[in-house]
Amino acid sequence: MNPTIELLKSHRSIRKFTDQPVSRELLETLIEAGQAAATSSHVQAYSVIHVTNPTNREAIAELAGGQTYVASCGAFLLFCADMKRPTEAAERTGARVVRGMTEQLLVASVDTALMAQNVAIAAESEGLGICYIGGIRNNPQEISDLVGIPDHVFPVFGMCLGYPAHDPDVKPRLPVEAILKEDTYSDDRELVDAYDDAMCAYYQSRKGGPKDTTWSQNLTPLFDTKLRPHMRDFLVKRGFEMK
Repeated sequence: MNPTIELLKSHRSIRKFTDQPVSRELLETLIEAGQAAATSSHVQAYSVIHVTNPTNREAIAELAGGQTYVASCGAFLLFCADMKRPTEAAERTGARVVRGMTEQLLVASVDTALMAQNVAIAAESEGLGICYIGGIRNNPQEISDLVGIPDHVFPVFGMCLGYPAHDPDVKPRLPVEAILKEDTYSDDRELVDAYDDAMCAYYQSRKGGPKDTTWSQNLTPLFDTKLRPHMRDFLVKRGFEMK
């Protein structure tokens, strides 16, 4: 297996970090690596806010659901889908810009995710650990106000970066056969059942503390409580009207 694939397959979320800071030089290198990701029509519809103010870091940690590592990691990045920059740039050339389209929301969200994943891979190649923080969307308006995010920009997720202070196990993924389908979409219930058994075994033997659950059981809160119904109104107020 080549080193790049080996690195990708060894990803773990890191939530405990040493006190060693992430240098500005390394951070800029990681962002440059992120910018090398594919981007729809070269729009580059993203901005990244490096949050260094300790008070703001503490506030974001709380607003994101009490995730203390937001405040304690070596560097915290807020990845934002940004349609402000490209639409204003086009407007300055004389274009009759139409804003608020659903496609613009999708382009900016996908661009941001692709860019962030490049940053994550680059960071891990340098010995850093990362953890995505989707809890940013628990209170997106408050976080936007805190760091001055304007209209036509919204925070998609955060990322904790730093030097790992623990060594968690790699979490098993669904079998390739469940993901890679040939010609048509096929049912994968039996594969999911087998995966639930594998995940139950993983949870009972992992270093970070055993628990008795499965992958399917862990999905429950994502579809009955963590639905974030406020996101649509928030996005509309930000200028993403989804027309």
